[in-house]
Amino acid sequence: MTEPVKYNCTDIELLLCDYVDRTLDHTQREAFEVHVQSCAACAELVADVTGAVEFVERCALVEPPPELITRIMHDLPVVRTEQKVRRGFSGWLTKWLQPLLQPRFAMGMAMTILSFSMLGKFAGPIQPIKPSDLDPVKVWAAVDDRAHRVWNNTVKYYESLKFVYEIQTRLREWNQEEEQEQKGQPSGEKK
Repeated sequence: MTEPVKYNCTDIELLLCDYVDRTLDHTQREAFEVHVQSCAACAELVADVTGAVEFVERCALVEPPPELITRIMHDLPVVRTEQKVRRGFSGWLTKWLQPLLQPRFAMGMAMTILSFSMLGKFAGPIQPIKPSDLDPVKVWAAVDDRAHRVWNNTVKYYESLKFVYEIQTRLREWNQEEEQEQKGQPSGEKK
């Protein structure tokens, strides 16, 4: 006998599209709906998404104007066949380097070099990537572990701040009590 399927909020986010498209099987759909009934945040998310999908389905289809295709075809850049063809090595080199000299490619290459240089600086020596490093389960586990560590560090930091604040408040109260006691004593009996 198989155990009933139980989902958490992350599973709901991952299965939301399949739920809206009605592609989940019966057991998955039931488990999905059980979690949504017990979780207010997921219920709100599902309501928002289903409402948006229903709205889009109610919208009328828009027929593009007939001159749109003609206008698009007219505005396309024309391949210039009239350009003079250079002969020799410089013509061959220009022909091969032309795609590389486009701004989009140059910026992409610059960003790639910058990214790798930053990775090299901050990550230390780059080790070759093994196929096992790209296993989605291991990647997700590492991300999940990192998120939990960040959360735990944040909680510890908050609790430490809270503890320090309580100590400061207690010291301030003691100082105020001591000042009030000194003011309440006769002037000849100072400590």
